[in-house]
Amino acid sequence: MALTQVKQDATAARLAGLSLPEGGWSAGARKDALARLQAMGLPHARDEYWKYTKPAGLVAAEPAKAAIFTTDEAPMFDGLDRLKIVFVDGVFDAETSDDLALEGITIDRLADVKDIHWANGLYGVLEARGQDPVERPLAALNTAFATDGILIHAAKTPSKPINLIYRHGDESSDAILHHVVKVDSGASLTILENGPAAARFNKCLEADIADGGALHVVRTQGRDHERQAATHMFARLGKESVFKAFTLTVNGVLTRNECVIELTGDDAVAHVAGACMGDGDFHHDDTVFVTHDAVNCESRQVFKKVLRNGATGVFQGKILVKPDAQKTDGYQISQSLLLDEDSQFLAKPELEIYADDVACSHGSTSGAIDEDALFYLRSRGVPHAIAQDLLVLSFLAEAVEEIEDEALQEEILTRAEAWLSRHRKD
Repeated sequence: MALTQVKQDATAARLAGLSLPEGGWSAGARKDALARLQAMGLPHARDEYWKYTKPAGLVAAEPAKAAIFTTDEAPMFDGLDRLKIVFVDGVFDAETSDDLALEGITIDRLADVKDIHWANGLYGVLEARGQDPVERPLAALNTAFATDGILIHAAKTPSKPINLIYRHGDESSDAILHHVVKVDSGASLTILENGPAAARFNKCLEADIADGGALHVVRTQGRDHERQAATHMFARLGKESVFKAFTLTVNGVLTRNECVIELTGDDAVAHVAGACMGDGDFHHDDTVFVTHDAVNCESRQVFKKVLRNGATGVFQGKILVKPDAQKTDGYQISQSLLLDEDSQFLAKPELEIYADDVACSHGSTSGAIDEDALFYLRSRGVPHAIAQDLLVLSFLAEAVEEIEDEALQEEILTRAEAWLSRHRKD
């Protein structure tokens, strides 16, 4: 059977159990997204950008069950002063969420907005732009069928971050969330995300950052190991604006994180970074596409993966520099630390440059623990397992340091150290 027909059959089976939310301000965007999805079909392992990651679990008509992990460990960011917005299996939980009020910020729930809304000019817009030149059908699926999410308009800089908390309560849950963020000129906003979310999770975040605005996203994915997730972040940056995102991933049988960034205003800065640690049945995919379409912009991609016991890590990153994007500074590095011979790291770094006054570089490496450094620590009385953990944390540091807030850096490293301790082989 031809690949096109296989994809169309899989798409029809997936859509059979879904229905478009009726009416409202987002109806046009949802219909357009559905048309895009039906035209391209759901992803298949033979698609170029899915050849390293089998999408079967993400596109199946029903999600595989995922056991709910229980632990005495405090949730991420629990000690921080923040505004909490909680979703359980993809549904907003008002009882455990804070009041959606924060100075300088307007927060609405996607499911509650029925009339014309400021997000009408953004919902699905950046996702649609992100479909060219690479198709992202799971994002189109999200735009079409998401029934919940948060719409955040930052007119000014708030006194504390917003924490989106995703809780998993049903072993068969299939959650689709869509968030839209608008940051006005001169405003700065930090969004924290954490939690396993659902047995299968499809999340999309669209962020429009005006001239001089700033958005920082720090998220963690972990706990429930059997979960599967596909997430997308789409960001459009204006003049002298800033977008910085960091993701820590531990556990999860299948995670695909895509980030699509457009630098459309001069002197904009975009950094996207990630650290992951996988043990055993673990597949983690970071796919990034950064487009420079303005003068004197800076982008950084920094990804580190620690893998063992057959775990697999994937990185696909591209920097596209358009003809008028002179004085571009683009940097991309992806590295893996393989703690045994059974794990693997698959990388596809790309540069596509049409301007002549640029400084762009990319690199990708894969290797084992530095035996000299390990010997140095052992010779000073550090036990082998602890010495190895120290070297792993040092390896991850470059990615973690992309987080501007030092308190958040410390919490991320503390959680990474705790994960290593639980998985330690003494």
